Amino acid sequence: MKLHNLHAPEGSTRKPVRKGRGTATGQGKTAGRGQKGQNSRSGGGVRMGFEGGQMPLTRRVPMRGFSNYRFKKLVARVDLEKLNVFDNGTVITVDVLRDKGIVKNNFDIVKVLCNGEISKAVTLKGVSVSKAAAEKIVAAGGKVEEE
Repeated sequence: MKLHNLHAPEGSTRKPVRKGRGTATGQGKTAGRGQKGQNSRSGGGVRMGFEGGQMPLTRRVPMRGFSNYRFKKLVARVDLEKLNVFDNGTVITVDVLRDKGIVKNNFDIVKVLCNGEISKAVTLKGVSVSKAAAEKIVAAGGKVEEE
């Protein structure tokens, strides 16, 4: 069986109904739309969800819940062990992290989390740090200066 020999099985497809092509077709003249009224006209009919002037279901049902999505803060998380790429005494800011490729994309807050160990004495400036991560940084001889 080749691709160019493939065809639909017999009886699986029908010819489309050609409406409005004369009375002999059975769908001539009004083409199955009836005589008069909104739905017989071209462009006629009502929009989706319209219930003839009655208050639509989507507006009758009360709103539930609350979405905090538009107030959400995007947080870039940085593991503590990733700060080992810096030399001793380096002052680490958001821009420095971005230049090194540790932080990418758009974010509102950069936060250093306590995943792994740190062996370098670095100073963090303008970066959020978890309590446990701050303790490890200070224990390694570094400093945390949050704004």
